[in-house]
Amino acid sequence: MLRAHKHTLLLRLVMAIEIQNKKALFRYFLLEEYTAGIVLSGSEIKSIRAAKANIGDAYCKMRNGELFVINMYIGPYSNAGYSQHKERNERKLLLNRIELRKIDRKLKDAGITIVPTLLFISEKGFAKLKIALAKGKNIGDKRADTKEKDLRRERERGE
Repeated sequence: MLRAHKHTLLLRLVMAIEIQNKKALFRYFLLEEYTAGIVLSGSEIKSIRAAKANIGDAYCKMRNGELFVINMYIGPYSNAGYSQHKERNERKLLLNRIELRKIDRKLKDAGITIVPTLLFISEKGFAKLKIALAKGKNIGDKRADTKEKDLRRERERGE
């Protein structure tokens, strides 16, 4: 009975890790969203659980029918010993074949890219990455979004 309680407590701690890409919402219109698993080594997953990761500068690329996340920072794990991982290594994303084909078809449209939006730990303890098909905003769109956010904040303060 006590063992099960410790397990649920551990799951709650694990689920609390969510690393967002706030730049993506400012720079892009998000069209479709997918959740993908990530192929990681032991020291990488431990660093993510310690919240030593950043997806602000990351992007995704299709290569030979597979999807990779590039430039995602995962900090070094202090107890890794001699087998330390590279901080900005390419990491393979795990999606099913139908989703990969769908993404590949949409990438052929002009101006469409794949942007990671959220890195989190699932209920089962696996690292997951939410990615979105995105279209870049121009300067006018960014200004309009900023103006809208400012007006919303003023309304909330006034009420």
